Amino acid sequence: MRFDISDVRTSHRLKKASQIPVSSRRLRKLTTMLDLTGKNALVTGIANNRSIAWGIAQQLHKAGANIGVSYLPDEKGKMEKKVAELVEPLNPSLFVPCDVQNEAQIQSTFAAIQEKWGKLDILIHCLAFANKEDLSGEFSNTSRAGFAKALEISTYSLIQLSAAAKPLMIEGGSILTLTYLGGDRVVPNYNVMGIAKAGLEMSVRYLASELGPQNIRVNAISAGPIRTLASSAVGGILEMIHHVEEVAPLRRTVTQLEVGNAAAFLCSDLASGITGQILYVDAGYEIMGM
Repeated sequence: MRFDISDVRTSHRLKKASQIPVSSRRLRKLTTMLDLTGKNALVTGIANNRSIAWGIAQQLHKAGANIGVSYLPDEKGKMEKKVAELVEPLNPSLFVPCDVQNEAQIQSTFAAIQEKWGKLDILIHCLAFANKEDLSGEFSNTSRAGFAKALEISTYSLIQLSAAAKPLMIEGGSILTLTYLGGDRVVPNYNVMGIAKAGLEMSVRYLASELGPQNIRVNAISAGPIRTLASSAVGGILEMIHHVEEVAPLRRTVTQLEVGNAAAFLCSDLASGITGQILYVDAGYEIMGM
């Protein structure tokens, strides 16, 4: 019988592998694949430590990404100071003001990325706004100005930022935004923001179709209700959260870090075949009929 030394090596490897629990072997492989080392990620929309964007930034950093942060500037500079202190542990290599209603600031932001990094791999879009009076009461009372502002900031800004990011994603990339169930179904008081999110989700699909040939993937996460600065403007948000905790299959809502974990997955090679999709991270609430 012929005896090949390669058989011994193979047998040894198999025996060694069999001594490691299957779950551990899989975990090691997944950990290796969920590696964003060398990837440049711009995160928008961080306002405080309750922001979903903050949870995403933390998990991208944990996966090895080089983080850049944009913040909404104000006349007194309070937001700049607040966000700078919050994100300091992430050691962002880029920290820039960016008001998406200001075209010059958008251009300046991406010029800074070009100069500092030379390329962009990940764009996180966590921007949404509607006037508080348009987030309660009768939907038909939505003002013309309020409607336009909500869609400009919450929907059109994804198109703006994607267009600016496109020439910098020279090695392909991932664009990710945040949506909510209210863009697909009627949610009390969500009103004009539901229209904005519906438009946002359709924008994800059109952008995915356009940018796919450049290996740029575009997806959205539909997170369950979380207490954030933005959600606090929606009438009855606490009742909404309690309802999810009672009805969702997991009998709870989700955390910023859980959304961050899903974001890191979608921005990694683990999700290389996923684009144009809406991923629900809502403790299963979306599947329920009542």
